[in-house]
Amino acid sequence: MSVENKKENMGIGFFERYLTVWVAICIVVGILVGQILPIIPQTLNKFEYYNVSIPVAILIWLMIYPMMLKIDFSSIVNATKKPKGLIVTCVTNWLIKPFTMYLIAAFFFNVVFKTWIPVDLAKDYLAGAVLLGAAPCTAMVFVWSHLTKGDPAYTLVQVAVNDLIILIAFTPIVAFLLGVSDVSVPYGTLIMSTILFVVIPLTAGFITRTIIVKNKGLEYFNNVFLKKFDNITIIGLLLTLIIIFSFQGDIIINNPLHIVLIAVPLTIQTFLIFGIAYGWAKLWKLPHNIAAPAGMIGASNFFELAVAVAIALFGLKSGAALATVVGVLVEVPVMLTLVKIANNTRPWFTSENK
Repeated sequence: MSVENKKENMGIGFFERYLTVWVAICIVVGILVGQILPIIPQTLNKFEYYNVSIPVAILIWLMIYPMMLKIDFSSIVNATKKPKGLIVTCVTNWLIKPFTMYLIAAFFFNVVFKTWIPVDLAKDYLAGAVLLGAAPCTAMVFVWSHLTKGDPAYTLVQVAVNDLIILIAFTPIVAFLLGVSDVSVPYGTLIMSTILFVVIPLTAGFITRTIIVKNKGLEYFNNVFLKKFDNITIIGLLLTLIIIFSFQGDIIINNPLHIVLIAVPLTIQTFLIFGIAYGWAKLWKLPHNIAAPAGMIGASNFFELAVAVAIALFGLKSGAALATVVGVLVEVPVMLTLVKIANNTRPWFTSENK
């Protein structure tokens, strides 16, 4: 087993091996850019459509496109014939995650941290946490799946199902948990995000794969063409973080203690949801390349949607908006930890070939 692990580590690229360090550096660089060169985020902020940042969308597209290239599109049909992974994803994301997020966040903001957080602000933070809890990941999960050697076709099916459920379930769940009836969801944001983060890279991947395989053959495609995109996903992730944190630097710097307090329930929730989905997949004897993405998709969040709705409902400088931004801050290092856990526990699962 040690020899196996050694081989696997040798296969990990330079960027991937020290990804946590690069992430920390990029967060700091992003905040510094926002403080020292505010003209950069101000300019980038102008390129927005339906609350979706086009520069961020392009970088997320850069992350996802190499993974879409790897999808054998005939395998998507086969993925739908294996419903267990989809059941784990859907039940965890929609019948467990939003409600555990509400309970954990309410306990910490209203009970544990009530000495440090005023009542009104606690309500705002709880609202932001609920928005995160009701928005499971649709874009970044491709990155986490890639890092755990997940089945890209199955991950795509999971994301597609999630997108459809979000359109129907997001508003009533948020309205129920927040006790309000006038929660408006920017459906333009949802549709734009789906087009930018799924439809465009999926179409581009399909066209590229078809042309290259037809003209050069599958062996060239797998052994030469795909190699050209090594580390592109990681570079896209790091540049995305720089841009996101250049936008949010002021909020983070002005609320250091509250950021730590908000991060506590969000971190606990992330580990809990991953544990539920990943453990369930293990009990159901699912292969690791399906179990890992199933755990990641619920643990990670559709932060673009959560931030957009928080700003639309409560305002840019609200506690709810701050909570969703902290969700972004917490997500990457925590998800990298879960990636490491998933990779270290691969031997617990059945072979992908079974």
